[in-house]
Amino acid sequence: MDAQPVRVLVVDDEANQRSALASMLEAWGYVADTASEGGEALEKLQDFDAAVVITDLMMPGMDGSEFLKRLNGQPGAPPAIVLTAFGNLETAVSLVKDLGAFWFLEKPLQAPALRLLLERAAQQRKLETYSQSLERELSTQGVLGELVGSSRGMQQVFALMRQVGPTSATVLITGESGTGKELAARAIHNLSPRRGGPFVAVNCAALPETLIESELFGHEKGAFTGALERRRGCFELAHGGTILLDEIGDMPLGTQAKLLRVLEDRKVRRLGAPREVDVDVRVLASTNRSLEESTHKGAFREDLFFRINVFHVELPPLRTRPDDIPALCASMIRDLNSRHGCRVTGVEPEAFSILMRHSWPGNARELRNIMERAVILAGEGPILPIHLPQARTKEREAPVSVAEDCLMLQVGATVNQAERELIELTLRHTGNNKTRAAAILGISQKTLFNKLKEYGGAPEA
Repeated sequence: MDAQPVRVLVVDDEANQRSALASMLEAWGYVADTASEGGEALEKLQDFDAAVVITDLMMPGMDGSEFLKRLNGQPGAPPAIVLTAFGNLETAVSLVKDLGAFWFLEKPLQAPALRLLLERAAQQRKLETYSQSLERELSTQGVLGELVGSSRGMQQVFALMRQVGPTSATVLITGESGTGKELAARAIHNLSPRRGGPFVAVNCAALPETLIESELFGHEKGAFTGALERRRGCFELAHGGTILLDEIGDMPLGTQAKLLRVLEDRKVRRLGAPREVDVDVRVLASTNRSLEESTHKGAFREDLFFRINVFHVELPPLRTRPDDIPALCASMIRDLNSRHGCRVTGVEPEAFSILMRHSWPGNARELRNIMERAVILAGEGPILPIHLPQARTKEREAPVSVAEDCLMLQVGATVNQAERELIELTLRHTGNNKTRAAAILGISQKTLFNKLKEYGGAPEA
């Protein structure tokens, strides 16, 4: 047990029972407080930082079921042990799955069972608190979930995610392909009170229009050709957790109208079903498109856009935050070493220079693909330029290109690189006539020969 006593709130409408229970808890070394019903308990929890709640189920005023719903809708809610006179498996499943209870105990209470449950619930609370603290600390050091970045842009993103994560608000995540929108969604889920529930991601762009409604909302047996059995949709599968509607900008207009109704009513109707089903789901959406432009073109419903754009998080492209590349590479190498059984130690400076100067049109996904290839090729030791894709290496080893008789310099080309390309281009133009080439270049033949010797010889005509 911690040096600081663990606080427990007892909620029961019977005064004698809650008083006796509080006395027993204090004898075990806990700090106990009491409340007579759910409403009073919620008020007490504002000042009494309980690590565990013990609550009766049947109470006047706000009963245990409503209390648990309200409790688990708050950020950082403590685990709750429920006392009930109606103990059976069905009750246990309902309390734990539907109401978010830690577990339940039948009346009359067995002291050893309660003490064991209290210890486990307190330990869970301790781990959750530590995890949240560690998450906050890592985010200030450039890590949030699987997202990495200490640049100003990413720190602003992390700050927004830390603010919205513990709430139930709908979040729209935007950014170019490969910037990590799904990773951001998972981080928001893990920052929320729903972290223990499911996280379900649906790629709206990957599903044909004929199947997307079945995938989202489910279907009954016989609802359409090929529907051989009842199937729950992703909204039902995400009950008690979070659903990510990835690439929502590609969702068909007909499905958008049905989605809007689900978001407003929190009910879904399976295809072919006579009744709706309640769903308790937090909705996150992501897209690499401009939904404002899509609404103007009539490709996306304006009312749905307003409904999902409650809180906006935009991920910056990698080319705008090159300072994050070192940390990204280090994180990726650790993960890829573990995945592929390699012992790569890092990136050699010349290879690293190549990575730093690339424009990264595919963002962090492109960087990960390149690092995975490089880690496999290197096997152990540092990643060298030879382990990088040839096109990427050529792009940086020769940032000077030639088109017919024109010399084009890229930003980043060195004077030596430009000088060598100019000399070789002039020699090709003169048919390898060094006397004429020297005259065109405005240098002596001796200087030209010295340069060629430095380069290792001139190209043949």
